[in-house]
Amino acid sequence: MNTVALPITSPAAKEWLLSRKEKIRPWSQFLDVKMFHMPASFPKCTARVVKNIEYFQSNYIIVFIGLIVYCILTSPLLLIAIAALLGSCYIIKLKNETREVSLFGQKLTVAHQYALVSIFAFPLFYLAGAGQVVFWILGASFFFIMLHATLYQLPASSEEDELTAVLEIV
Repeated sequence: MNTVALPITSPAAKEWLLSRKEKIRPWSQFLDVKMFHMPASFPKCTARVVKNIEYFQSNYIIVFIGLIVYCILTSPLLLIAIAALLGSCYIIKLKNETREVSLFGQKLTVAHQYALVSIFAFPLFYLAGAGQVVFWILGASFFFIMLHATLYQLPASSEEDELTAVLEIV
């Protein structure tokens, strides 16, 4: 399997990504249909959701990223808008390496140039339906993650069985 190396300069970001990568559960376990069962009661349901979100957090992040990629690839206008924004930022980076950029005799800082590009990108993203895509991704992610977290029953350990028995008595 080929891995993509992204240059990450922040040590905290590197540490977070490495911890997420280590905690990815096997997809065969994540999608094991034999483990899907309806919870017996609402308290058990909420406990199951909390446990599953903690246990499968890295897998859920990958599902979220997959939905983002799906939305971008299936929306040509949004793909064009993102390419235009990134292309403009790359051109700004190249131009500022060789010389300073000025507009009407005033020198523009790199931050001002990025701000101008962002201002021109907002209408393009609006026309591409970026707001709708964001809410669709959030809604679909919430739906699929909560569905999985609610229905997937993790194997219980003996300590958890004792704790559940104590909670049922109370």
